[in-house]
Amino acid sequence: MAEIGKGVTAGKLAINVQKRLTRAQEKVLQKLGKADETRDVVFEEMVANFNKQMGEGTKLQKDLKAYLAAVKTMHDASRRLQDCLADMYEPEWFGKEEIDALAEDTDTLWLDYHQNLTDKSLTCMDTYLAQFPEIKARIAKRERKMVDFDSARHHFASLQKGKKKDEAKIAKPTALLEKAAPSWAQGLISAHQVAQTNLSYNQAEEELGRAQKIFEEMNVELQDELPSLWDSRVGVYVNTFQGMAGHQEKFHREMSKLSQNLNDIMTKLEEQRQLKKDGTAAAKTGDAAKSEEANHSEAASSPAKAVQRPGPPPSRPPPRLTPSPDQRQQPADVYADEASAADDNTESAATTPQSAVTNGSDGELPPGFIYKVKAIHDYASTDGDELELKMGDILLVVAFDNPDEQDDGWLMGVKESHWMQHKDISVKGVFPENFTQKV
Repeated sequence: MAEIGKGVTAGKLAINVQKRLTRAQEKVLQKLGKADETRDVVFEEMVANFNKQMGEGTKLQKDLKAYLAAVKTMHDASRRLQDCLADMYEPEWFGKEEIDALAEDTDTLWLDYHQNLTDKSLTCMDTYLAQFPEIKARIAKRERKMVDFDSARHHFASLQKGKKKDEAKIAKPTALLEKAAPSWAQGLISAHQVAQTNLSYNQAEEELGRAQKIFEEMNVELQDELPSLWDSRVGVYVNTFQGMAGHQEKFHREMSKLSQNLNDIMTKLEEQRQLKKDGTAAAKTGDAAKSEEANHSEAASSPAKAVQRPGPPPSRPPPRLTPSPDQRQQPADVYADEASAADDNTESAATTPQSAVTNGSDGELPPGFIYKVKAIHDYASTDGDELELKMGDILLVVAFDNPDEQDDGWLMGVKESHWMQHKDISVKGVFPENFTQKV
């Protein structure tokens, strides 16, 4: 109980206690059926909708917070996973810097996603639910004021009945009063009784009017607000879930790009590992072939079963796209220096007629010709842009239309026999270098 002297007087405390007692008495009489109760079916339906709306909103807020907690947990797990990858990724491996940058970008994306959900969706729900406690308190206060109104109404009705009875008694003085008092005193007594009755009646009437006014004002306000609040739930749900859907779509789109970048880095790392492995195998095969050729001068005419088979051709990416016209127009003589270093006969070929270089042909060479090689093993093509080789085939090596398209361990060329007959460069293709040797 509040202390007297701190904003609450003893008289006010007594009034509040009396109000509680009066309300409790009125509720008991209503439950026992001895007093009628003011009912408003429409308002009761509004209150039922309000309670349902508040319950649904509270549950949505709780589930949204649980979702955000799950996002935070996923963020922490993703950060640990990316940190683990960055720590174990060796510095000399392909894409070390890209891996570090990718881990940072992933962490930033998770942070932005969590923050956007908090700022937009959760904040919207918090603001929406913040108005419910105040309205709930006003509904409870309206309920109390309605009980006060019913109590004042019943009290006034009771006084009305009592007044009529008192007026009837006053009109007929008792025999004792008539005998004990003179006539002038009897008039004073009657006037006093009438005044007392009228005072109580007037006070009850004023109290009824005051209670009715307070109740009706609160009742009208809530009847205006509750339907609007009930309709507002649709907009709140739309904004909340539309915002979540938009943030999710953006997050997954950006995360998909980062995931594709990670996949590309892993693919390139594996390709380089395989190329390194194949290069080592090819070097061993080349050394063995040279040793065998030195010991057997007729190795080229010996049966194929006596020749050691090479390792598999270098791994290649999927078929390349056709280069643009601008790329095809790039000069092919960028390989001239490589040709001079690779071909011991280049210097003599510069002073010898082209017919001598091509062993009796009409002297015309394929565009971008560098040097010739001979197939020392059979090779079955596995792609549309590859040449199929038979041991002993002579091939004219030419430059790639686009140098960026050349894969390590692969050459571009055309079979000499086909070129001498048709002069058709369109049938050129790629083939593994470790299946041939220069001639």
